[in-house]
Amino acid sequence: MDAETLIWIIVPGLATGVGGLALLAVRRPSEQALDALLGFTAGVMLAATAFSLLVPALDRGSVPEVIAGFAAGAATIAALDALVPHAHARFRERGRAAAEERAERQATLLLSALTIHNLPEGLAVGVAFAAGGTELGIPIALAIGIQNVPEGFAAAAPLLRTGIGIGAAMGVAALTGVVEPPMAALAFASLELFSAILPLGLAFAAGAMLYVIVDELIPESHSHGNERSASVALLVGFALMLALDNAFG
Repeated sequence: MDAETLIWIIVPGLATGVGGLALLAVRRPSEQALDALLGFTAGVMLAATAFSLLVPALDRGSVPEVIAGFAAGAATIAALDALVPHAHARFRERGRAAAEERAERQATLLLSALTIHNLPEGLAVGVAFAAGGTELGIPIALAIGIQNVPEGFAAAAPLLRTGIGIGAAMGVAALTGVVEPPMAALAFASLELFSAILPLGLAFAAGAMLYVIVDELIPESHSHGNERSASVALLVGFALMLALDNAFG
């Protein structure tokens, strides 16, 4: 792994902290703004899944191979989602308010949720660089880094409503990306050694990311009556990623 690749693997994980810094300017974001941010995140990840992961996977492997990897990735995140105790975005399990959870429980649930959410993102970055070098890896790293900024903000801002200080909330935002660089480095090293499974790895990352999009991001962004704002933001994020993919691909 050269220095340029290492930098691009680390940068997306740091971007969530940048989103946390935005709390200094906007301390009480509206529910509609949070939903739009989640919609934007979903759009960027959806486009990255399709154009930067599945298309290269199909270029390099067979359809059955890609389907198998895609299914394995989705099943892995689904299993983690079922087996690891966690809260969905904004401390909200379906039908249960965050206020009912003790502070210690909330912290544990949040860290679990962030780990589940960011594993496929780190995997996607590592697989992309292993599969196509900077030509494929940079668009994915840029896309995930860009969407990590509003994601970090959207994850940290609601904490202010629970009484957590702004410094702690910003720290949580920074922590959201901690798992991404190690996962990316592991994926890069593994797939560099086993180039034959690159199509499978790309499809695996795509399946994992798509599960997160449809299970967490879109439902959460539509759960407060701001469906239109979230949908428009999703389309904006999708278009941005499409432009990035075209510019760097």
